[in-house]
Amino acid sequence: MLRRCALLAVVGLAGLVVCLDLAGEILVVLNKSDHEAALVDPASYAVAAKLPTGKGPHEAATSPDGRFAYVSNYGSFAVFRQGERPRMEPGNTLTVIDLNQLAVKATFDLGSYTQPHGLWVSRDGSRLWVTCEGAQAVLELDAQTGAILKAWKTNQNVSHMVVPAPDERKLYVANIGSGSVTVIDRTTDGVKSIPTGAGAEGIDVAPDGREVWVSNRGAHSVSVIHTASDRVLATFESGGQVPIRVKFTPDGRQAWVSNAQSNSVSVFDARTRQLIGTIEVGAVPVGILMTPDGRRAFVANTNANQVTVIDVPGRQILRTFTTGTEPDGMAWAH
Repeated sequence: MLRRCALLAVVGLAGLVVCLDLAGEILVVLNKSDHEAALVDPASYAVAAKLPTGKGPHEAATSPDGRFAYVSNYGSFAVFRQGERPRMEPGNTLTVIDLNQLAVKATFDLGSYTQPHGLWVSRDGSRLWVTCEGAQAVLELDAQTGAILKAWKTNQNVSHMVVPAPDERKLYVANIGSGSVTVIDRTTDGVKSIPTGAGAEGIDVAPDGREVWVSNRGAHSVSVIHTASDRVLATFESGGQVPIRVKFTPDGRQAWVSNAQSNSVSVFDARTRQLIGTIEVGAVPVGILMTPDGRRAFVANTNANQVTVIDVPGRQILRTFTTGTEPDGMAWAH
């Protein structure tokens, strides 16, 4: 049992330390319109703490040792709220959360690189990769200091999400505005872009590294990229409207796609690319997170202000829980 402790300021009690027993695991859920990260006990689904971030936090990633969570402060919130005008206050920071202390550790300033969004931590925990839409760029950062080590220009519009190949030699970036995927070769610094479909947004790489799947929200389709050749192998219907995220199960056998306008999740056989199931969830599902054992999936329903928990083998909803207003990006620490 891992004890995560927080130093709290309580009236009349200076420096009170509160420790929470969590089973070595924690779920990070970002509440975009509350400008905060909710830290959830995935056993009880109770919110252990809420910590401030920058405006409109969209994506989160955790270090391999489970010590830190990194949050991209994109600046957009009330994105899909009915009757409410979306707000954009372009950010240029990342929030670093110490998950052992349940506290904000640091804020990384990205300077002129604005609207940070997609985020990933390297396998050894030393590097961060983040897309910056406002600069049409992807950055490589020192995970300890936030120093910018490299910057690659995509020259594509709305470079939104990023995923590395398993060997981390290449980065794949989904560009919503250009309907494309940019491939960055970290060994040569080569950059090229591949057309996929209108509104290319969600992206994930198969665990074996052979394919990258991209959800094209404007075309209501999914494209499959062969990583050896970086060519599109196939494009097919997503099983719903506005496919906004795609996530492989840890065993690589299935790919799950959240369809924001259909309030559903499509489940595909990754080998045959056939639709094998549809799960109805809450309003405007966006973020999808799989537990490392592949038993549960979490789906953030931004307009319902709730997270749906799904039994992956049975494709059955187990329960829902709330963390705050407009949940979206999620990350897992253990």
